[in-house]
Amino acid sequence: MSVAVPSPSVSKPAPSLYSPRLLHSLGDENKSVLSLIADSLHIFAGGQCQDISVWDKQSYTLKTSLRGHTGSILALELAEDRHWLFSASGDSTVRIWSTTTFMPMYILHPYLETGAGDLFSLAWNPTLQAVYVGCQNTSIQWFDFCQQQMGLQAQEQISSGTSTPARKVHKFFDSYPQYTHKPADLLANNFSSSPILEADTCCKNVITIPASNVLDSAHFGYVYCMAIMPSHRTGSDDPALQAGASYQLLTGSGDETVKMWTCTTSGPVLVHTFECNHGAVLSLVVRGDTIFAGCQDGYVKVFDVETKTLVRTIIVQENIDILSLSMMHSDLYTCSSNGQIQRWSPSFNCTASWKAHEGIVLSSIITQSTQSNGCMLVSGANDGFVKVWDIEMPLKEPVAQIRESDVPEAENDGHDTMTYALSTFVSIPSVSSDPLHHEDCRQAAIWLKKCLHQLGAESTLLPTYERGSPLVLATFHGAQGKHPKPRILFYGHYDVISAPREGWDSNPFTVVGRNGYLYGRGVTDNKGPIMAVACAAAELLRKRALGVDLVFLIEGEEETGSAGFMDAIRKHKHQIGDIDAILLRFDTFVYYQPILTDFGSNSTWITEYPPCITYGLRGVVHGTVEISSGAPDQHSGIEGGAAAEPMLDMIRLLAALTDSQRKIAIPGFYDAVRPQTEDEKQLYELLSRLTGSPDSVLSSRWREPSLTVHNISVSGPGNSTVIPGKVTTKLSLRIVPDQDIETLSQALIAHIKSSFNVLESPNKLSVSVDHTADWWLGDLEDPWFKALETALRDEWGVEPLRIREGGSIPSVPCLEKEFGCRALHLPLGQSSDQAHLPNERISLSNLKRGKAVVERFLMKVADGCKPISITP
Repeated sequence: MSVAVPSPSVSKPAPSLYSPRLLHSLGDENKSVLSLIADSLHIFAGGQCQDISVWDKQSYTLKTSLRGHTGSILALELAEDRHWLFSASGDSTVRIWSTTTFMPMYILHPYLETGAGDLFSLAWNPTLQAVYVGCQNTSIQWFDFCQQQMGLQAQEQISSGTSTPARKVHKFFDSYPQYTHKPADLLANNFSSSPILEADTCCKNVITIPASNVLDSAHFGYVYCMAIMPSHRTGSDDPALQAGASYQLLTGSGDETVKMWTCTTSGPVLVHTFECNHGAVLSLVVRGDTIFAGCQDGYVKVFDVETKTLVRTIIVQENIDILSLSMMHSDLYTCSSNGQIQRWSPSFNCTASWKAHEGIVLSSIITQSTQSNGCMLVSGANDGFVKVWDIEMPLKEPVAQIRESDVPEAENDGHDTMTYALSTFVSIPSVSSDPLHHEDCRQAAIWLKKCLHQLGAESTLLPTYERGSPLVLATFHGAQGKHPKPRILFYGHYDVISAPREGWDSNPFTVVGRNGYLYGRGVTDNKGPIMAVACAAAELLRKRALGVDLVFLIEGEEETGSAGFMDAIRKHKHQIGDIDAILLRFDTFVYYQPILTDFGSNSTWITEYPPCITYGLRGVVHGTVEISSGAPDQHSGIEGGAAAEPMLDMIRLLAALTDSQRKIAIPGFYDAVRPQTEDEKQLYELLSRLTGSPDSVLSSRWREPSLTVHNISVSGPGNSTVIPGKVTTKLSLRIVPDQDIETLSQALIAHIKSSFNVLESPNKLSVSVDHTADWWLGDLEDPWFKALETALRDEWGVEPLRIREGGSIPSVPCLEKEFGCRALHLPLGQSSDQAHLPNERISLSNLKRGKAVVERFLMKVADGCKPISITP
């Protein structure tokens, strides 16, 4: 049966009982508080009622109201160096007020006046003394308040007798039906025909932005929000702007992008466009070189300015818009349309969550407390209230540490994210062999796509075949540089084998920690390794140290034969892109772990040390042999001796597959087997000393071919008095370099048919090859292999053992041939991890150190590995 789909968030939930202390609630005639700003003495609140309320921060009393706008106050900004307050409105004007006298000083009209539509956002550049305005008509406009220019234009406006027009209905911007508006639009009262208010007559300095100060079509959507970088707001610990440097302007829009502009005397110059792809960008905040963009549907996108990469995606709450963001040093506060406010740590864990308003939280600001040396969070909503919260000051750390991220606590948070995400991943019973869990497999794919996206990847789902489980494709993009980045493909699978409760000491789909191990179905095969690699990439993104593109390709039917996998890869290869190396799923054997050897009465298990690296796998040919008499099952007491029994034919046939020395009797079977080299011989001697197992045994398990008869099944009840009319056998060949899989498949069929003909039996024979997987052998001198081996050595402090495995992974040689590059296989678990068995487990230490190995490997290949192609 399917289970409830868990939350997609990989961030740890906030403590349930914590919420900051509410210092005061402020409310007046405002129906909705659309905008907030604060200086050292006052809180300014702009609302739907067209006025700006001025609250005294010391006494929390209403000091005055600034009247003059004829539309809702959509944005407020301060020029503290000039003691100015800017207000932008739905009436298509920006007004400038004195924060000391509260008198109107200037009225600023955008170019084309009401043609600019609602004015959604403002930003002040103290160096250039310029204000930037984000408009509904998708333009960015600015005005330079250098005294000479302002005085000249003011005189021109006064002499021409310009007055402030009321905001009229616009034939384009106001034509859409009301139910399609965003919150700011719904609350904007833009259709007033009120006469010019008293403030207009008091303010004689009326200014119009010139046409030269307009960036038309700066976005392909409304310019909802702006921010200046570095931030100079209260709560920011950004370093001061260096001499000769310039501010950057950030703009967020309904076109789902954040644009970064360099501020120059001639206007903003576009530097980069960050693609959010999660609905309109409704709010922006910055810290250092990190941009936080609040989007529709509950997502916060985190971008790094220097590397131009997506660092993380935070899912605050799906389908709940993020309308305001505030930053208190390293703590991020998100304000949502469901009235909730959340606090997020530098490692993107939710550390506080509370119901702040009975309505939509539309605005917020961090401001200095008048009662202590700390700060307050001020929030405004459509419930008519401004609320003042006493927030904790985070431990202040140098901004540079955001980029280096060497803080031990941050490292622990990274591991907590990994184990927390793994516990959620395991809770989805993605059993691909059971049709009842088909929907669970699909939900596991959806969850993993969102998980990888939160950790910093661009992710999507790729279809395989009708009713097939989708592939998860996700790319962690490394820092942009002068030279092309290496692109590494990581392959894994999110499906698991079934987990009957018999034999389990705990629920198979609930992760339980015991004695240094995590128990649960899939923790070692393969969900734990997927989380380790993903969190390694996320950690490097957080450190701004990811110098490669890491492409995740995770399938959902590996445990049932990977049906349609390679067909889907070929179909969507253009989306996957070019690949330089393949990193294989990590299942078992990070340690050379227990081989049981019997010396008389003693059984010796080798220590779980040192770590290992796998460089070879055998291939496999699975076949079915069936012998049938064409008659129904018979009684042995009646027909015994008279009937040509299929079982006896099968026994003779199977006996003909090997000789008296247990060698496979198929003609020419060993002709292509690659001879053992001197280096291999020395390696097996070393492993033999470590394991106590003869080197011939290790060689036969890893580098020599073999034949196995897996089972014999019969028709009928199978009791001791029945002659079965049909006998079926499942068998397999394990093949090694340089045996050809097609040649040996045909040789197997031909040998069985030839042996059967010798029997001269009246029974009928059927032989088929059901499934094949080619062998794989890595290149020990390949620089990619060397980099992985070095990463292991550096993490563990010892030389890793080079080993091969006797099993097969069909995708390995297929992916190598498809992308024309080398594959690497680093196991992460131990052979005692019980993969596919009850009480499957993984060492918590292995999980964490495996993550560290991946980080080291990715950094090494970014520093120097050159792509080496192989012949497809």
